[in-house]
Amino acid sequence: MNRATTIASVRGVLPPHRYPQARLTELFAQLCLPDSTSRAVLTRLHNSARVATRHLALPIERYTELDGFTAANDAFLSVAVDLGCEAVLGALACAGLEPADVDLMMSTTVTGIAVPSLDARIAARIGLRPDVKRVPMFGLGCLAGAAGVARLHDFLRGWPTSVAVLVSVELCSLTVQRQDPTVANMIASGLFGDGAAAVVALGADHPRAPSGPRVVDTVSHLYPNSERAMGWDIGSTGLKIVLGVEVPDLVHTYLADDVKQLLSRHGLVVGDIARWICHPGGPKVIEAIQMALGLDDNDLAITWRSLNRIGNLSSASVLHVFADTLAERPAAPGDWGVLMAMGPGFCAELVLLRW
Repeated sequence: MNRATTIASVRGVLPPHRYPQARLTELFAQLCLPDSTSRAVLTRLHNSARVATRHLALPIERYTELDGFTAANDAFLSVAVDLGCEAVLGALACAGLEPADVDLMMSTTVTGIAVPSLDARIAARIGLRPDVKRVPMFGLGCLAGAAGVARLHDFLRGWPTSVAVLVSVELCSLTVQRQDPTVANMIASGLFGDGAAAVVALGADHPRAPSGPRVVDTVSHLYPNSERAMGWDIGSTGLKIVLGVEVPDLVHTYLADDVKQLLSRHGLVVGDIARWICHPGGPKVIEAIQMALGLDDNDLAITWRSLNRIGNLSSASVLHVFADTLAERPAAPGDWGVLMAMGPGFCAELVLLRW
């Protein structure tokens, strides 16, 4: 018998430095592009991203001072721990819990390197117990928000009286490659923003389980021959984006069957789902999701709005959409929902929820 996990709270946080897209386009051109022809392409790509504003880890004037990977990663370590602590403490407070209640801390990021990992640094800062279990994840990228929720569920099925926390911190602006005029770098610089999020989940036998959506089931799918669809090339200058044009086609090819596999195990079809909590991968990806599943703009309205207001926050994005959905479109008891994201691998992670 499946043991349902309760999502007690989801909290998204953003750094305070917020800028309109046009100013960020200007910054990227200053840092990365050598000529006016490239700048015209950049402006067109940024305008098509459907992003109005984004938040940066640092004040915008600081980016000209980052002279290499070491400086960028040092900035990542400082800001990431601050944002991670804010997200975790906020999520615990919303769930009526304290740091000492946490039994498992899972962390995910793909925009900086931290050893000790972010979960260890956050644990020391906020006062988690010394026997807290820690699971750092690296390399899942945009997928990790949904995958992290699924892995919390896996843990809590074996430890049903426990409290498990996922924290995601992504500071994409600190990965931008100087003097790289490739189209992939231009697209990424117009799409990705900075932010963090945390999820608090309770096992089925936790004595203080509050009301909230329950994780009923999950599906993972690693797509064949797709390793170069998305990811990083890692070198002396840091993290260089790999962003293939085939990503929307992969969504068209596989997603509908993935969703059908998940829903059919519970006698459900697409029309039975009241809440779609989708990662805002970019306009073409969101449109591909809608086409594959027969959804419309209203079904993914919160996803579209999140993309417009804060951009794509990699692993944290789907968790921001989750938090916004819980706050602004509360579901009725018995309603079904699907949380989903795709990312490097190339792969998909789906989570079936019920209120």
